[in-house]
Amino acid sequence: MAGNLTRDEAARRSQLLTVHSYDIELDLTTGPEAFRSTTVVRFACSQPGATVFIETTDATGHQIDLDGTPLSADADGRITLPYLAAENTLRVVADFAYSGTGQGLHRFVDPVDERVYLHSQFATADAQRVFACFDQPDLKARYTLTVTAPADWEVVSNSPELAVQDVEPGRRWKFAETERISTYLAAIVAGPYHVVSGEYRDDQAVIPLRALCRQSLAPHFDAEEILEITRQGFGYFHTTFGMAYPFGKYDQAFVPEFNLGAMENPGCVTFTETYVFRSRVTDAERENRAATILHEMSHMWFGDLVTMQWWDDLWLNESFATYAAASALVGSTRYKDAWVTFADNAKARAYRQDQLSTTHPIAADIVDIRSMEVNFDAITYHKGASVLKQLVATIGPDTFFAALRRYFARHAWSTATLADLLTALKEETGRDLTGWSADWLETTGPNTLRAEFTVDESGTYSSFAVVQTAPAEHPTLRPHRIAVGLYEFKGSELLRRHRAEVDIAGARTELTELIGQASADLVLVNDDDLTYAKVDLDEASLGTVLASLGQISDPLAQAICWTILWDLLRDARLHPSRYAALVLQHVAAMPNATVRRTLLNQAVAAAKQYLPAAERVGTLSTLADGLLNLAAAQTPGSPEQLAYARAFVASATSPEQLAVLQALLEEGSDAVPGVVVDADLRWSLLLRLVVTGQAAQEQIDAELQRDPTDKGRLNAAACTAALPTPEAKAAAWQAIVGGEQPLGTLKAALGGFGAPEHVALVEDRAQAYFDVLTTVVDTWPSERTQSFATAAFPSALGSADLPAMTERYLAEAQPPAWLRRLVLEGRDEAVRARTILANPVLGA
Repeated sequence: MAGNLTRDEAARRSQLLTVHSYDIELDLTTGPEAFRSTTVVRFACSQPGATVFIETTDATGHQIDLDGTPLSADADGRITLPYLAAENTLRVVADFAYSGTGQGLHRFVDPVDERVYLHSQFATADAQRVFACFDQPDLKARYTLTVTAPADWEVVSNSPELAVQDVEPGRRWKFAETERISTYLAAIVAGPYHVVSGEYRDDQAVIPLRALCRQSLAPHFDAEEILEITRQGFGYFHTTFGMAYPFGKYDQAFVPEFNLGAMENPGCVTFTETYVFRSRVTDAERENRAATILHEMSHMWFGDLVTMQWWDDLWLNESFATYAAASALVGSTRYKDAWVTFADNAKARAYRQDQLSTTHPIAADIVDIRSMEVNFDAITYHKGASVLKQLVATIGPDTFFAALRRYFARHAWSTATLADLLTALKEETGRDLTGWSADWLETTGPNTLRAEFTVDESGTYSSFAVVQTAPAEHPTLRPHRIAVGLYEFKGSELLRRHRAEVDIAGARTELTELIGQASADLVLVNDDDLTYAKVDLDEASLGTVLASLGQISDPLAQAICWTILWDLLRDARLHPSRYAALVLQHVAAMPNATVRRTLLNQAVAAAKQYLPAAERVGTLSTLADGLLNLAAAQTPGSPEQLAYARAFVASATSPEQLAVLQALLEEGSDAVPGVVVDADLRWSLLLRLVVTGQAAQEQIDAELQRDPTDKGRLNAAACTAALPTPEAKAAAWQAIVGGEQPLGTLKAALGGFGAPEHVALVEDRAQAYFDVLTTVVDTWPSERTQSFATAAFPSALGSADLPAMTERYLAEAQPPAWLRRLVLEGRDEAVRARTILANPVLGA
């Protein structure tokens, strides 16, 4: 396992070392288990005679030479480097194991054609699984890479290839020296990839573009749409950042079994190949892919050109990239309502994470690498982006981006901290933002805002204030820039009549500018979604929303109201069945495809996760009937019909509904005219039939024979784990905890194993879950442990002893902080679900 570098260790190395360069040679022709890696590191030491260490992980057969002195590797994957000179040259030759967990250099064999594909993933600290390195972000260096690979492979790295030579037994690729980048940003993609080339050109730069995918996915690869979004992004960021893309060429590789959505390796961005759509998708999936493309592109400046000094400031990368992606979507693509998506989708994730007992400041205190790995969360990405959106609303977008241009110019090819960003903002605005930083970036928990007002006899407001509260455990009251919208009915539409944009602070802010305004049918605090805060509606406004949400004409205002309702459900103030009914009633009025998908998913989740069995069946059946009617009412074959059909499949419960699923699987679109039953939908149909006891292993095997791809294998694993018999669950559990399954298969199996309908079948695994964690924490790779800890946490609908089991495990096992956090988050969600189950308020 990789070592767990601490912040103090990293700071000590930074004080001592300046790393000049890495020359890395990889031989990928040495067999399926391992590859040969030769690393030459040149570095300076400010205190000659000092001792430091360099890392290697999963390496054997070391040959180590420091300035002519042979050395040995330590047992923990570190190499101690004693008695350093002012200038040093280290050479390390070793055989490194290919990864099956997505960390380091991952190896994948395509089951369709047996072709082999490799890709690297080095964040947070896994470059040491491929070459010897000082694996921390602030020790930037230049990289020169040489790769020997099979003759029919493409090899891609951060920089362009200088030469490709035929050698025995393949070809040798020599790449140009990179600019100064961090270890976690170095990259290699290798294999017989399908390549589509293009170009971006403007008055600042000419950028060669390429998009890559597996050969077996090439017929489904819509590379031109990907390259078009890429061109639009470069146009936007060149204008907004005032600085040309700094890394020359721009390759985007869609790779198999990728652990993340994407990774911002400069010049060689990697993406999960789920973004290669082998089946029909809605605009929600396309918008999400476009957002990811632009998110990674923005990192070329914020993250790659200027890099955080240590992982405390990961949010500087991810929050900014999330904000910048939404801004670029609106400013340069067809997804002009991306802020609507952000308001409903990103904010909901952030509010959920921020209300867990494990919430943390946006600018987190990261003491070591393991603590960092669980911080790739909705606070780091979505709350941080929401806070930046609030800052931009306060100081203006032109001022904000001008400050960023200062920041980029000052810290190019180096590292920076939050203090450096605040300095640039102060220089541009003339405002000291340290207080803003303390309130927003260094505290936790969301505020709640609500309007309080009185109405006089003439029907106008005689007083109006915004009241701000905070949870007792996180009592900070923050400054907010907000808009308050007054909405009234005009015919069949609910339209905004008046808008007041104001600054509020403290527990109560009087809004005298609204005194004398006619009372509204809906008072919407945080209209236009300028700040990050939960919102409570007054009683009359809540009544308007419950009755007429779909009549709100503005999609952003409607999305804000949907978020308010979801918060009410999760706070046990709105019955889950009522929420599902509201989605059925009003979802067709939401024009944003991503928000529509979120609402449909949440309606299904409300029934499955927050209702007892008896109510769940009835609510799901009612929901499924409504969704089938909505699907039938859409244009045949349209994306909208597909969205409703998917939700129908996920909720189908009654015998009649399950018969429709069976008919779709056997007969195709004749069962619901217009619905195209392609490979992915077939698996969804089969999974629901398996969960409900209408299909068995024979059907799973037959479907896998029909779709023998890697995605077919993952779907089959999910279906097999979802078989509703004690024997099948026992077998699935043994496979899950055995540690032999590839990481993707493990995740798929856990998804099928934990179906809410099967709580009684898996209830006896609750204590076993904690026993497994105790056993594997020091032996499984961190990615596997994290996936199991999160996805296998027992259902809140199961054992009544679950909270006590959790506390007992935490007390007795004393797990490391990162694992303790994941278990606590599972417990928090279970407690919330049980609270909802016990509070049937606002009736169904």
